[in-house]
Amino acid sequence: MDLWNTLIINPMVNALLFLYGLLFHNLTLTIVVFTIIIRAITFPLTYQSQKSQKKLAEMQNSPEWKHIQEKHAKDRDKLAQEQMKLWQAAGYNPLSGCLPLFLQFPILIGMYQAITNAIAASPIQLYNLSTHLYSFLPGVTSLVPLDNTFLWLNLGLPDPYFVMPILVAATSWVQSKVMTPPPSTDPQMAQSTQSMALMSTLMFAWFSLSFASGLSIYFIVGNILGIIQYGMTNPLKWSNIFDLGLTPAPAVE
Repeated sequence: MDLWNTLIINPMVNALLFLYGLLFHNLTLTIVVFTIIIRAITFPLTYQSQKSQKKLAEMQNSPEWKHIQEKHAKDRDKLAQEQMKLWQAAGYNPLSGCLPLFLQFPILIGMYQAITNAIAASPIQLYNLSTHLYSFLPGVTSLVPLDNTFLWLNLGLPDPYFVMPILVAATSWVQSKVMTPPPSTDPQMAQSTQSMALMSTLMFAWFSLSFASGLSIYFIVGNILGIIQYGMTNPLKWSNIFDLGLTPAPAVE
């Protein structure tokens, strides 16, 4: 835990406070700018992951993959072997899609914890925040406690009117749908994609209902930036927004 705080939490908490001092003590604007900075830093990893996902989707829709599915439909071991051969022939490495996402997890979790610490709303939370501050940063202690009000919100508490959870769910759903790769001809893969989109939307909505509304701002801005970043290198499929996955997945011909 000490190593995690030293390498991840402390730098992020102090960066947030530094930005807060620069941005006119506006915590909402600080979270927005901080999210943009983190997204810019992690963009190379995100881009690599998106390229791998696109390549995998193209292979799954190729005639070669359809032929393998038909030929080895009753032999799962042989199907897996032939799939690996197809990946190797195409120069696709499954880790190329998973590793960038795995490397982002510490950053994303750290950012979540940093925001939670920075928007301390109780005496215990304020004390915990003080343990993360750098004493060598001029005036950093004078910034605490932060002004955590925004419109009707106390950014250290959940939204009492559920507006932020609804916005988080909406932007999460839109992001998961417009960034969906080409539909797979594999029924199981298509169903899995639909289920993941729904589960991620419900998960972030639950987070927003349960935790500080300042995190909802981070989620909303992150979702919008994710759509923009994806649109820089891939076509956005806006028509997918209203696809609830209720229609049967396409069968392999």
